[in-house]
Amino acid sequence: MTALGPGPRVMLSSASVFPEPLDAAFEIAHELGYDGLEVMIWGDPPSQDAAAINELIDAVQLPVGSVHAPCLLITARVWGTDPGPKLARSVRLAGRIGARTIVIHPPMRWQTRYAREFTAGVRALEERSGRIIAVENMFPMRLGDREVSAFVPHWDVVTGPFDHLTLDTSHTAVSRSDPVEMLWRMGRRLAHVHIADGTGKGSDEHLVPGRGISRCTEVLQALPSSYAGDVVVEVSTRRAADRDERMADLAEALTVTRAALGGRDAI
Repeated sequence: MTALGPGPRVMLSSASVFPEPLDAAFEIAHELGYDGLEVMIWGDPPSQDAAAINELIDAVQLPVGSVHAPCLLITARVWGTDPGPKLARSVRLAGRIGARTIVIHPPMRWQTRYAREFTAGVRALEERSGRIIAVENMFPMRLGDREVSAFVPHWDVVTGPFDHLTLDTSHTAVSRSDPVEMLWRMGRRLAHVHIADGTGKGSDEHLVPGRGISRCTEVLQALPSSYAGDVVVEVSTRRAADRDERMADLAEALTVTRAALGGRDAI
């Protein structure tokens, strides 16, 4: 097999600098040499404002390749509580800042109307906007020996009817899934990658790649030559003692990710 070049862009999720605000994510991404950013839409007002994001893009001359729609528990009230309009608004924001991809979680079981209309609604939004809406693999809740999915149709989005998918390697650690196998099962529907590690605990850890069991290097090296999406470093640094420690973790994550992508093979 023939070794490929550096391959996909390596972007920094703004969630990786939490609790620092969005402007810090742009500063850090620029200083460390990331290729751009993914903006997590949440309570930080600039993350919800296309004009503010475009000012940051211009200031550091880095693109935003993707946005993460506000579908986390901590963003439950960002832009209201109805998930359909929140997704539509995320798509509009992406268009205004030049982001190609919107990351979204599959519907929750109690979001019955949203779940019923989700697949058709996503396809309609993609067709109207020219953007990619990539549904992210999640993980089950465990009650003793039982696994319960809070998501519809399932936490394993490969089993769903979605056209575009996001592979998150921290989530595969929580679900105890084989991330390389999931990548291959996603096939041509794989549109986006969140790279982070985990130890297989019941919580979503988002560790620096290489610090857990998620086989991050193998996942990145398994990306096929046809893969046209970005790789987004989405790690947690909320426990960092200061900016220097946060920067060190994010620099290590970038180095590991770029090294793995540089060593992948054409398939």
